Amino acid sequence: MLIPVDWLREYVAVPTDATGEQIAADLVRVGLEEEGLHTGGVTGPLVVGRVLTKEPEPQKNGKTINWCTVDVGESNGTGEPQGIVCGAHNFEPGDLVVVILPGGVISTPHGPLEVSARKTYGHVSAGMICSERELGIGDDHDGILVLTRKFADDDALISSLRPGMDAIPLLGLDRETVEVNVTPDRGYCFAIRGIAREYSHATRATFIDPAIALAAKAPEPTDEGIAVELRDDSPIRDRVGCDRYVARVVRGIDVSAPTPRWMATRLTEAGMRPISLPVDVTNYVMLGLGQPLHAFDLDTLEAPIVVRRARDGERLKTLDDQDRALDTGDLLITDRGGERPVAIAGVMGGAETEVGAGTRDVLIEAAHFEAVTIARTARRHKLPSEASRRFERGVDPALAAAAAQLAVDLLVEHGGGTVDPEVTDVGSPTPPAAITMSVGFPTRIVGVEYSDGQVVDVLESVGCDVTRNGDLLSVTPPTWRPDLTTAEDLVEEVARINGYDGIPSILPTPPGGAGLTHAQRVRRTVANVLATQGLSEIWSAPFVGADRYAALGLDVDAEVARSVRLANPLSDEQPLMRTRLLATMVDGLRRNVARGARDVALFEFGLVVDLDGPQRNAPTEDVGVLPTEETLAAIRAAVPPQPRHVGWLLAGDRDRHGWWGEGRPADVTDAIDLARVVGESLAVTLHVVADTVAPYHPGRCARVELADGSVVGHVGELHPKVVAALGLPPRTVGAELDLDVLTRAAEVTVQASTLTAFPMAQSDVALVVDEGVTAAAVEEALREGAGETLESVNLFDVYRGDQLEPGKKSLAYRLTFRAEDRTLTTDEVSALRDSAVKAAASRTGAVQR
Repeated sequence: MLIPVDWLREYVAVPTDATGEQIAADLVRVGLEEEGLHTGGVTGPLVVGRVLTKEPEPQKNGKTINWCTVDVGESNGTGEPQGIVCGAHNFEPGDLVVVILPGGVISTPHGPLEVSARKTYGHVSAGMICSERELGIGDDHDGILVLTRKFADDDALISSLRPGMDAIPLLGLDRETVEVNVTPDRGYCFAIRGIAREYSHATRATFIDPAIALAAKAPEPTDEGIAVELRDDSPIRDRVGCDRYVARVVRGIDVSAPTPRWMATRLTEAGMRPISLPVDVTNYVMLGLGQPLHAFDLDTLEAPIVVRRARDGERLKTLDDQDRALDTGDLLITDRGGERPVAIAGVMGGAETEVGAGTRDVLIEAAHFEAVTIARTARRHKLPSEASRRFERGVDPALAAAAAQLAVDLLVEHGGGTVDPEVTDVGSPTPPAAITMSVGFPTRIVGVEYSDGQVVDVLESVGCDVTRNGDLLSVTPPTWRPDLTTAEDLVEEVARINGYDGIPSILPTPPGGAGLTHAQRVRRTVANVLATQGLSEIWSAPFVGADRYAALGLDVDAEVARSVRLANPLSDEQPLMRTRLLATMVDGLRRNVARGARDVALFEFGLVVDLDGPQRNAPTEDVGVLPTEETLAAIRAAVPPQPRHVGWLLAGDRDRHGWWGEGRPADVTDAIDLARVVGESLAVTLHVVADTVAPYHPGRCARVELADGSVVGHVGELHPKVVAALGLPPRTVGAELDLDVLTRAAEVTVQASTLTAFPMAQSDVALVVDEGVTAAAVEEALREGAGETLESVNLFDVYRGDQLEPGKKSLAYRLTFRAEDRTLTTDEVSALRDSAVKAAASRTGAVQR
């Protein structure tokens, strides 16, 4: 909601020295949200100028420009006429115009633009003659703003204009507009009336509700007014769609009469475009009081008017020239006794009854529509409007007569004509229900001591009718506050009017030991990452037998020596604690496959034992005897190391098949990719190096290590003999990483890299290496040789074929360079690439193709 400060001053006693910033701060104190502060988007020398000469000059491109001299008085420091090139033609010598001189700044859709003297079309143009759109005071951009036309109705003002006069206050570009965000429960703040009331609450400034005087001025309804019937066949939540309808008629108006300049200015500052007098009047009343209005061409209506729900198959052409199919939930304004729809109630009028150039008699509609009905209709037709925004948040049902009175007064004053004495006012809105609340309830809920007098004063100040009976208050909310329905709503009013800043911020003291440890956060991070990659977490019992080590192709004697043997195992066939997570994970994979799962991706966290030396037996003490320190030390020494590992197994398709195409089976690259993703999630750089260890397939196994060479684990495709021995799907891939190693590596503080706006430079190299040289080794050498400006290295092609010697392969890499402080030259990039290739040749024997 945009609130012009000058308009706000008419409703509430804002101090003359109060700035827009102070007003916004005051509104924030009572719970509104500040969105911004706006002034005219022009700064610098903006002055009145008189056109002295205008010389048209046709150009080769077919365009004709005008070379003008403009008298700007002494504002340019010399008193000499200013030479300016202008492309508009709607002015003549002698006209008063608005000129922005060099050094001035105007707002454009692309940001601020500083005006300077520059050579164009063969002349040095020292400034710019401005249009309304360039000044931000209108949409007209077809020609420049001619002051003698704009202020044609104000002879005194025109006679006071002099070249060189400051045009910023003249055009109101120094006026401030405060923008606030209105929350859904505060619909009454979609009007200057509501904002003024909130400003009064915040500052205790005097507020006089303009609706009171207007309602007193409005005549009583008569039986001779235009006939209106409220007919709603599908009430929502026991509330009819329209419970009040006021209609007033103004005859003989001049719809072509200009909108008063002050009204057009306020509408523009409030974010609405002036259109015509009847439309501008209805918008002005809506913005001022909060009651949406609609103006009908009376000659196009045939009484009686009926407000009803739409029927199946009905259609209506709305003001935006769209022919709309209506829904039975839509509330309509109809004439001819309900036969012809003429408007979608509370949303948009119909084209047939639109006020046009030939309109002489106007019917003003001021009605109260049910919020849910309007909200559903606006969303159903994708037709949000300023009216629907207000109705769906709740409009004051007592406001209709006052708003209609203000509208007819403005139409008569500025459009001529006379008001019919007959007034239609039908319907009876349901009055707000009283709320019972203990006078001490706000203190108990908020935790701040509010006196009984404070509670009553606040509720009365927001418009509530308060009756006290002992400690109980009977509170009837005002008609403009449909959001006040419970005692908790009233507590919020007490808290916000007394000031949220008066509620102390007391930080509760957490109990000792609360919160996650670093290791716990690492486990959660890794679990979340693997789950988002499509893996399912399992748990497997950590007990194995020696036959499992044999099935995995491990050195059985060595593994048994590292295992802890249980004194009382659950199964005699599984007397050992596992030394590897995969030793028990394979049971989960096999069980899923046996039960019909084809594509399986599993992961598990678990402890393994890593016995170093003979197994120790821990000493025991009798029950009730406190162990000594020596006994406790012996118990701890008997507990073998139990590192925590994470492992995963993939079988079947990694990318599943469907209508989009064939699937792709999981392979070792998927297992490696998961390891890289885990490392990235912890900000730990992992290196993958070819290796050969059980239970993986030789040539399809890799070692994962840190930058310092510390081994994190292994990934690879399980050996075919292992797959056959365990009854697993063919080409099963897996991985097992030491999570404790990753946890320690993740404790290092991550240094964020600096973002740079300088462009990257790329260079491709193709290197021929022996078949046994890994791509990772070549990449590492390239990184070392390229230096710090290397941003990334990507392998994008591998070639083996007739063009290479037997036992050779070609690896093509794309090197991306970027400097933080400059744009790299071609020579620099070439030198960096050559340095990288030289390092690769030295370390891996690579030869550039």
